[in-house]
Amino acid sequence: MRIDPKMLVAALLAGVLAGCGGNAKPPPEQQSIKDIQTLKVPAAGAGSGRAWDGVVEAVRQATLSAQTSARVVEVNYDVGDKVAAGAVLLRMTAVEQQAGLDSARAQLQVAEAALVEAENTWRRYVALADQQFISKLQLDQARATRDSAIAARDAARAQVSNAARQADYTTVRAPFAGIVSARNVEPGESVVFGGNLISGQTLMTVFSPDALRIDVSVPQSDAAAIRAQPQAQLVFDDGRTVNIDKVMVFPSADPATHSVKVRVQLPRLDPVPMPGASVKVRFPATKGGALPRIPASALVRRGELNAVYVLAEERLSLRQLRLGEQFGKEVEVIAGLQPGEAIAVDPVATAQALAKARQSGS
Repeated sequence: MRIDPKMLVAALLAGVLAGCGGNAKPPPEQQSIKDIQTLKVPAAGAGSGRAWDGVVEAVRQATLSAQTSARVVEVNYDVGDKVAAGAVLLRMTAVEQQAGLDSARAQLQVAEAALVEAENTWRRYVALADQQFISKLQLDQARATRDSAIAARDAARAQVSNAARQADYTTVRAPFAGIVSARNVEPGESVVFGGNLISGQTLMTVFSPDALRIDVSVPQSDAAAIRAQPQAQLVFDDGRTVNIDKVMVFPSADPATHSVKVRVQLPRLDPVPMPGASVKVRFPATKGGALPRIPASALVRRGELNAVYVLAEERLSLRQLRLGEQFGKEVEVIAGLQPGEAIAVDPVATAQALAKARQSGS
């Protein structure tokens, strides 16, 4: 059976108000009202503009992947740690890579020795050819042998360079100064290189806190106002409010949604917001109706219903509210309260005081 929300609110209010009326003498609740802390609903301030939900993005972010197959032996940094440019983030075993490098160097020595021999042979043949002791064919063969030895030497050098890079890949360094935002491996774990940078196993992610931004999409009707007044106010989940002057409105609109993207550049903040964190982006240029705000801790929540204890004429009543956006520890009240009304600060203590008063009066 579906319960009408209005009937549920009426029943909830009736239960609270049952002890507040119908008695000739002052109810026991009035004796405990003096002990209940209240506050007056403040008047609504000036409209601060409409708000949109945004996500923090890192402009400069590097996802470091495995470029060789090995086993992790050391991880020096964790999520949230600050790293300097070139700092060693982790190390992996280099036994196979070092063996490959040693083998490539040995092959290079063989190639260089063969080149010395071929070079000397060709020089002797040149001298003999000048005296016409050998044929032109023999001289050409000596030159071809010398050129082949040079090519073999160059190929051996390339193998050494490649083997050295494979050995270097076992030490992963920070590409720039930043903060570790993700760590995907543990010491002792084996990582696999799939043959290209795309398929390599992800090791760590580092981002620069000096280059963060937020992109939001606004209706076309608001884009011109924001372009004329390129300012924004950010409200983070921890309650911080930051005013921004670096706002860029894109010159074109999305043909599918008819919205315009607005980019907000973040300054250096402490603590640094992590990429992916949600934030409210408010543009003063898009003025909206101002609403009074009350502490979110004063709310009585029953599922989707929100209410507060209101003190009027020395009586407490539970009144349902219609809420708007939440800003840190405060929430907007769309309907249900008027500026100047007194509400209970602590709903739990208020309910306990009322229950105790009813018990003492029964």
